[in-house]
Amino acid sequence: MFPFDVILFDIGGVLLTNGWDHHERSVVAGQLNLDRDILESRHAKAFEPWERGELTLSEYLDAVVFYEPRAFSRDEFFSSICSQSKELPSGALCILKELAASDKCRIGALNNEARETHEFRMKKFGLHDLFKYTFTSCYMGLRKPDPKIYVRALGILGDTPERALFIDDRLENVAAAAAVGMKAIQFTGETELRQQLGELAVL
Repeated sequence: MFPFDVILFDIGGVLLTNGWDHHERSVVAGQLNLDRDILESRHAKAFEPWERGELTLSEYLDAVVFYEPRAFSRDEFFSSICSQSKELPSGALCILKELAASDKCRIGALNNEARETHEFRMKKFGLHDLFKYTFTSCYMGLRKPDPKIYVRALGILGDTPERALFIDDRLENVAAAAAVGMKAIQFTGETELRQQLGELAVL
């Protein structure tokens, strides 16, 4: 019998580069001649509500960038955000494709991301064709590592924690999944993940 009923992947840092993390913000700030420290400070106050779906993109941009006139438009700024997303070098996208094609268990995403960047990345990288489920913070109203997001996802799936595998690059998210009883792996690279999944009889 296959060891898991469901495998849930984080996206940023596992499959793709991060959507809008510190590095990406620094690059965009440099491109658009924004003060990095001010951008970081204002982002810190707004990003969690944005990722939980409590703010729209327009509201986030009002709070973080367009509180004063700019030489660029909102669309140009969002395009700059989107341009930072790339397939992660030595990431797990090829492993995800193999597991999705095998159809041995249900495959889903469990990630923190705002609706607009999440939907862009899902479409651009064809993730809708690979995931049967997307438990994203903007839809769930919760963010990892809050234990409730894992419990709620399992409840929706109708699975017990011990029959679920979770893969994430951040230790705090892995620890939170393990604390609710899921098998959890911290992603450090494609080679290492292949070995770990082989030991679990997944690959």
